[in-house]
Amino acid sequence: MKVSEKTKVAVLGAINIDFVVNSDTLPRPGETVRGTEFNQFPGGKGANQAVAAAKLGGTVTMVGAVGNDMFGRTLLDNLRKYAIDTGYVRELPTSSGIALILVDRKGQNLISFVSGANGIVDRSMVDDAREVIAGADVLLLQLECPVETVEYAVRAAHSLGTDVILNPAPASSVSDETLKQCAVVMPNETEAEILTGIEVTDEKTAFDAASRLLKKGSKRAIITLGEKGAFLLENAGEKGRLIPAPKVDSIDAVAAGDVFAGALAVQLGRGVKLDEAVFFANHAAALSTTKNGAQPSIPALKDVLAFIG
Repeated sequence: MKVSEKTKVAVLGAINIDFVVNSDTLPRPGETVRGTEFNQFPGGKGANQAVAAAKLGGTVTMVGAVGNDMFGRTLLDNLRKYAIDTGYVRELPTSSGIALILVDRKGQNLISFVSGANGIVDRSMVDDAREVIAGADVLLLQLECPVETVEYAVRAAHSLGTDVILNPAPASSVSDETLKQCAVVMPNETEAEILTGIEVTDEKTAFDAASRLLKKGSKRAIITLGEKGAFLLENAGEKGRLIPAPKVDSIDAVAAGDVFAGALAVQLGRGVKLDEAVFFANHAAALSTTKNGAQPSIPALKDVLAFIG
């Protein structure tokens, strides 16, 4: 696999501090369970995907916001540690984003978050970053920041000729007009149902959901299916294809989707074919589940290449 070329990736998204509690089982409503470990990690879908893209070979610029609290400076310093350009991250007079994450012994998780500064990311921040977006190979987006800002960023990137990859997470609806301006839309099963009304339970329903996304205007659709892999569809009328994920001993799947997105952005930005990009992203995401934490679990490029073999 050719890995020498640097993809320019712009990421607009949330920057959080994650508080993670590990326990044997996840609590049911009204239940209290005893935790086995507590850790604090930098997180947020946007920041996670930016770090993944940087560690997997991309040149990355982050667009977003942190608070002027005790966590904001830590979060910025952490992004810079991975050589991510933070010149378009504003420090706002509010709290930074906070996520509370519960993880069981099988690696499954429950997450609740407070947007903080992420909820104030607005059009002016997109406008400030227009030059960076125009110069990027890919703009990578999620939905932890206000949806209206994300849709504005999609329109801006489309008008500037920059490919958009939209990871519609956490699950929320976006307009069909937004989908039409995306090079790739990549929801998981839950997010795909929100966008299409089709419950995804197997390969056939993944195909149905992907087909619906293409009918809505998305250029290409990827339905991520966790440990099963990812279903991709490039053109209406085709059968699509399930790219299986490699088997690993998973202990924490909290950042797997973000690693997949960051890996995909770097590969597609380099001009790699979609099925090859998904194959690489599957391996990067699977490898991330073998370690605890969001960003600490993101593998380096050399580790993914060694894992692929």
